[in-house]
Amino acid sequence: MPEFTSHPAGTPNWVDLMSPDVDASKAFYTAVFGWDAEDQFDDEGNRVYVMFSLNGKSVAGLGGQPPGMEGMPAVWNTYVATDDTAAVVARVMEHGGQVMMPPMQVFDAGEMAIFMDPTGAAFSVWKAGEHIGAEVCNEPNTYSWNELMTRGVEDALVFYSKVFDWAFEPQQMSDGSTYHVIAGGEHGGLGGVMAMPAEMPAEVPNHWTVYFAVADVDDTVEKVTASGGSVVFGPMDIPGVGRTATIHDPASGSFSILQPAMD
Repeated sequence: MPEFTSHPAGTPNWVDLMSPDVDASKAFYTAVFGWDAEDQFDDEGNRVYVMFSLNGKSVAGLGGQPPGMEGMPAVWNTYVATDDTAAVVARVMEHGGQVMMPPMQVFDAGEMAIFMDPTGAAFSVWKAGEHIGAEVCNEPNTYSWNELMTRGVEDALVFYSKVFDWAFEPQQMSDGSTYHVIAGGEHGGLGGVMAMPAEMPAEVPNHWTVYFAVADVDDTVEKVTASGGSVVFGPMDIPGVGRTATIHDPASGSFSILQPAMD
């Protein structure tokens, strides 16, 4: 099992969910992925976060929606590791992005900030303190891939190459489109960038998608539907990649699951 004690700067290192109903989301994801959930409280006894773990290792997080998001669906967030949050802020602003939440210290856990890229997709960074990010990933029931779906691919490629020094490896897909793999890592790349499919409704914003690896997509789909979620795409097989499906949780939070192809 790939376990981590640190994450190099510029690599996706954490995912968490902002939900309008924390208790319902906690029940759904523990049922679907077999995660354990630990509530975390501030000094006044208010629950501020839920840490999900698998076999004692942190895998993802869950928090409530901030004021102003009433009526919005749940959202999975992608974080990228950094050693210098202020430097990321400067590069984001220099290259056409926006700062949605300036750097904020999260107790002793670390420092975070939230941004919007020039195409309107939100992403976050995490500077590790006591919390390094995911302690295990790329295994069944842990996150394994982060993918930007955008209607402004070229602008996104330029932006992220400047902000995180990412290089991209283009791959031609069977439908004639180009998939841009973020070079690096030990599992075929750090993530990917693709054009928003033409059939996607116009109201769906450009966004980062989180993929969770599973041992059996069809079995996981059964757990999803039994727990109040729904399947919005798939399951389907992608040659050379694996079997995948796109899911909505009960609060309409979107994520994908992937059963990797056997070598």
